[in-house]
Amino acid sequence: MNSPSETPTSIPPAAHVHWSRNVAVASLLGLIALSLAWELVLAPIKPGGSLLALKALPLCIPLAGLLKNRMYTYRWVALVIWLYFIEGVVRAWGDKAPGNYCALLEVLLCLVLFVACTLHIRLRLRDARLAGLSEAPTTAEVPA
Repeated sequence: MNSPSETPTSIPPAAHVHWSRNVAVASLLGLIALSLAWELVLAPIKPGGSLLALKALPLCIPLAGLLKNRMYTYRWVALVIWLYFIEGVVRAWGDKAPGNYCALLEVLLCLVLFVACTLHIRLRLRDARLAGLSEAPTTAEVPA
């Protein structure tokens, strides 16, 4: 068993990192579901649905990376999500009800996803930095 002075070589991620991952995955799944429901059922541009439902396909690409907890995926999702945010703002301003309500929900989900991704990145980098500092030799351990 490790003594209190020893640090494990791999520190498990803290609960707040798991929480931010879960929020990011949930908001991404919510965006996918909203995109499909909005363009096919709730407020399609054409009766019976439109090809705008295909906007959900690019959202499916990062899902595997988020589920596998890949840092690179969190970084580029935090940048790409702004395209969906812009679409939501434009359609919230220009569409009639219920389309504008769907657009406002899209804006909200985009903001939640962005915050969850950036928080996840910051927390993981902070935890890695702290783990690196805790494994560094102290001045008492450095040979003179």
